[in-house]
Amino acid sequence: MAATSTCLTLTILVVFGTLFYNTNNVSAQCGFTALIHKCSKFVETPGPTIPPSPECCAAIKSFDLPCACKLFTKESEKFVSIQKTIFVARSCGLKVPPGMQCGSVKVPPKAMK
Repeated sequence: MAATSTCLTLTILVVFGTLFYNTNNVSAQCGFTALIHKCSKFVETPGPTIPPSPECCAAIKSFDLPCACKLFTKESEKFVSIQKTIFVARSCGLKVPPGMQCGSVKVPPKAMK
């Protein structure tokens, strides 16, 4: 199980590195490093939506979702779930405006509790 998680994390890292290499380091400015290193298991496409860890929330404070949303492609969405990324960002206290376009997803209103 740990080997699968490590392999998936490395795959996500390689995909993001490949997809965003030619964006003049915009991906680094958006905070993808934190998302990949501390939050990958919470935003990967397969599996259930689970609340992020405190370590993920601490790391994601530097994540710029509006910046990152401009970089999501159909290819990256095969590995990173935009819906889970929005869930994690909101769970960690980041403001995610409803109606914002993020890759192929229009951000929904925050669910009522």
